Amino acid sequence: MTGEQSPSILIDGIWSTDGAEGWFTVSNPATEQPLAQVATAGAAMVDRAVQAARRAFPAWRDLGPHKRATLLQALARVVDERRDAIARIMTAEQGKPLDEARGEVSKVARTFEFYAGEAVRLLGQTIPNEEKGFLSLVEKEPIGVAAAIAPWNYPVELIGWKLGAALAAGCTLVIKPSEYTPLSAVALIECVGLAGFPAGVVNLIQGAGPTGAALVSHPDIDKIAFTGSVSVGEDIFRTMGGIKSVSLELGGNCPMVVGASADVDAAVAGAVRRGFRNMGQICIAVNRIYVHRSLYERFLAGLVEGAGRLSIANGLERPDADLGPMTNIDGIRKVERHVADARERGARLLCGGGRPDGFSHGFFFQPTVFADCTPDTLVMSEETFGPVLGVAPFDTLDEVIAEANAGPYGLAAYVYARDVGEIFTLTRALCFGSIAVNNVDAGIMNAPYGGRKRSGIGYEHGREGMEGYLALKHVRLRHGA
Repeated sequence: MTGEQSPSILIDGIWSTDGAEGWFTVSNPATEQPLAQVATAGAAMVDRAVQAARRAFPAWRDLGPHKRATLLQALARVVDERRDAIARIMTAEQGKPLDEARGEVSKVARTFEFYAGEAVRLLGQTIPNEEKGFLSLVEKEPIGVAAAIAPWNYPVELIGWKLGAALAAGCTLVIKPSEYTPLSAVALIECVGLAGFPAGVVNLIQGAGPTGAALVSHPDIDKIAFTGSVSVGEDIFRTMGGIKSVSLELGGNCPMVVGASADVDAAVAGAVRRGFRNMGQICIAVNRIYVHRSLYERFLAGLVEGAGRLSIANGLERPDADLGPMTNIDGIRKVERHVADARERGARLLCGGGRPDGFSHGFFFQPTVFADCTPDTLVMSEETFGPVLGVAPFDTLDEVIAEANAGPYGLAAYVYARDVGEIFTLTRALCFGSIAVNNVDAGIMNAPYGGRKRSGIGYEHGREGMEGYLALKHVRLRHGA
């Protein structure tokens, strides 16, 4: 990848850039050097992609769940076979270290295996009628053509969640990845063709906001699945035009509560992992931490020590590094704004706070910890989406519950405690879609994953993820018996 033009748009089984409205450059965030030129799909290309998905829908719907499951299993095998190649592309354009990218690709393959199993369990129900001689059947049918829009922080996995669920349900798709990570999407969608899926079932377009707006507002789109920022999620409602099924996974600003009964060492390890992994560019990253006053200074000392042990490097040169660069300059600017705000408001800077030494280029930033943060500090009230943690002490559970629930987000929360009463008091009172207790893995593939308040609507993962691509049909049968 040296800046050449990429045939990055797939419509009806054909990779082509004919009719593109221009080109944009994709760069390596570790070196700031160009990787490729990618075509922008305008409204006409978007329309061609949607119409291809519409034509392919009847045959894909009628193929049957067992054959769809077989193809999804084949897709999982192809992705596994091409794992290293896909991962190298991901690291080159997104920044995460190569070993972490390999893990993401493997998780996508497991996603396809999971939804292959779910595809054959599209179970309806029978409902008794008051009158004799009648039977009501409730069937589940694919909703139609889905628009799947994914972000850049997990550029393969977050496409895979939508792709696996929609294909299992019997929907066809038009996918638009982020303009920062288009090549990862190309590498994944190439696997769809190699696995033997019919042309038009999966289509890929490229571009920034105007391309996404043309897609979600297209009258032949039946379902919109989006992962990204709150502001873009709200824009989708304003621009989608007409009545469509929508699922949105949006911002986080997730709290961690370290109770008086917590294992401090375990809590520190969890905070380091979920606060700084992928340079903090995770929807469910820990942003703000509330620690019982009796454990506060001990926790802070451990957190600073843990952050200091993290290695930072170009992930292609050092595949096992803990952290690579952030993905784009906008992320760096937001982190710098949050750091400056914390300093201005009197928070204690314990480590980090700027670019690391030894990096003359690239979007690198030090893991950063602020103590004694007040609720109005940006890192405590706004999603940073970068490697910055704000920490504050608390005295009572009522106090910390109010602080954790404050604000517009409700995606995930984390609790560290060993006292059963403390655990259940917190998990029942915290208003979040997922709560992880004594661990920081808030999402697993076979359980629903979604947010509350401005963190979104609908679900991914689990059977619930597939149900979002299905519509119910009630058939009331008079059989006369």
